Amino acid sequence: MNIRISGILKESVVDGPGIRYVVFAQGCAHNCIGCHNPSTHDFNGGYIVDADELIEDIRESFFIDGVTFSGGDPFYQTAEFSYIAEKLKKESLHIVCYTGFEFEEILNDENKRRLLENIDILIDGPFVLSKKNLKLPFRGSDNQRIIDVKNSLKEGKIITIEY
Repeated sequence: MNIRISGILKESVVDGPGIRYVVFAQGCAHNCIGCHNPSTHDFNGGYIVDADELIEDIRESFFIDGVTFSGGDPFYQTAEFSYIAEKLKKESLHIVCYTGFEFEEILNDENKRRLLENIDILIDGPFVLSKKNLKLPFRGSDNQRIIDVKNSLKEGKIITIEY
């Protein structure tokens, strides 16, 4: 299976808790004004990688605490990111995912929900320039939430995490 990405960052401390291996999805239609990664918006940009080769590279990254899917928006490639997430969960890797969609929207979409169910933390919502806040950990604007996905699905309501 192939996946279109804009890049990889093998060690990051700003894209979730601990040291993260970050995969930047290519393609996003949210087009948030002030987006941190506008070069990732073009659905034909970036480059194609083999998902299994990407998974193997992640497995060989011994010093990471987990993996982060960023973008672009991984939820525009749900089959591909679901495949990767399912394999990584078997390795007991912690997964964070950024999206411009809101948690409630994802729950009502069967394909998006498959990816959601293999994520530990979801940082949801579009970046809103008027709500920009540089003091927030792991996100850019006050409307974005850090969601504990497993507990939210279990409790049937959104459970946020504060850092």
